[in-house]
Amino acid sequence: MQSSPQPSQARAAGPDEFRAALSQLASGVALVTALDPEDGEDAGMTATSFLSVSLEPPLVLVSVREDSRMGDVLARAETWAVSLLGEEQRALASRFAMKGRLSDRLLFADTPHRRGEFTGSPLIDGALATVECRTEERVPAGDHTLVLGRVLQARVDAAGGRPLLYFRGDYRRLG
Repeated sequence: MQSSPQPSQARAAGPDEFRAALSQLASGVALVTALDPEDGEDAGMTATSFLSVSLEPPLVLVSVREDSRMGDVLARAETWAVSLLGEEQRALASRFAMKGRLSDRLLFADTPHRRGEFTGSPLIDGALATVECRTEERVPAGDHTLVLGRVLQARVDAAGGRPLLYFRGDYRRLG
């Protein structure tokens, strides 16, 4: 019988092989938004690492990069929101995923949205569903922070809509 390697002997996967392996997992695309309490500006980021954690109580989790504007905003903001994007919102997902963009204010100015009742965060018009959250816990995880949120409100806005997916490094459609 062959024994498995001990933790001290096991090597860690490199970033390229890890990225290649995880690109085989399709994920939904969401837009995470928050109202920055420091300057009153809206912030948004495209996320493919958003998931349901618990039904009782209703909890979700999003992973944000440590050195990102959204990472900074979510460290200050108590509440935030998520809009689950439909396949027709590919351009919107791409715009909020751009690194080094100048201003989220300009992106939101061109994006139809409304304010969340519980968070004041932008909720994207035409999204499949929206959730508003209050941060319960922040967990450092490598170069990211896992933000666990209690769901304050969840709405299905476009029942029967088709989700925007991310697979093999690109946005995709079902079918």
